[in-house]
Amino acid sequence: MQKDTTRRSFIIQSATLAVGTALTGISNKAFATENTNTIIGYEQLPLPYAFNALEPAIDALTMEIHYGKHAAAYTKNMAEALAAEKVGSIAFPNLLANISKFSTKLRNNAGGHYNHELFWQSMQAPKDNNAPTSLLPILNKTFGSFDAFKTQFSDAAKGRFGSGWAWLIQQVDGTLAITSTANQDNPLMDIAPQKGTPLLGLDVWEHAYYLKYQNKRADYINAWWSVVNWKAVEARLK
Repeated sequence: MQKDTTRRSFIIQSATLAVGTALTGISNKAFATENTNTIIGYEQLPLPYAFNALEPAIDALTMEIHYGKHAAAYTKNMAEALAAEKVGSIAFPNLLANISKFSTKLRNNAGGHYNHELFWQSMQAPKDNNAPTSLLPILNKTFGSFDAFKTQFSDAAKGRFGSGWAWLIQQVDGTLAITSTANQDNPLMDIAPQKGTPLLGLDVWEHAYYLKYQNKRADYINAWWSVVNWKAVEARLK
């Protein structure tokens, strides 16, 4: 218990110092864009909302560190790997679809970059009784009910051992499915156990929730439903 407490204190202190140094270059202009789906390319896009916009579900300090440190590092390391491996001009989805041909460094960081860019676009300020509109009949038909969908998705997120993601995807035949991937893999990759186009993704790495929820991943998942941007999710449906 003492060791866990010390660890949490160290993480919080380190995180606070990191925000004061590494994030000084991030200004309010990072929040100027609307929360709409933007094509995900090779650059880290500005957040479409302020760091505190998702509170109380996700606290401002976590968002600052998550966006400014973790996600930014994936983008930087991806660029280094692209240059080192002389990848050249290739559309980002095509890179992910052929990721097995590249290094582990590129796989991890290209995946981390894409996953986080989609994650930011999939959230907005909390709403009570947050639910989709045009997607709702499809979820009801596929999973039995909206509540049943949320339960299955939450179970996939809770059941992902270690670090990873839970996904709602549209498969090649147009049907929807729930899946999860380890680390920074995603369903666009040719190495994914279940492939499809991501409609919604949930980050269940510890850095996404540890400062506020400690080891209570289930509490984080339950709170996260209030900030899902269903309009963004529905816009991805083909």
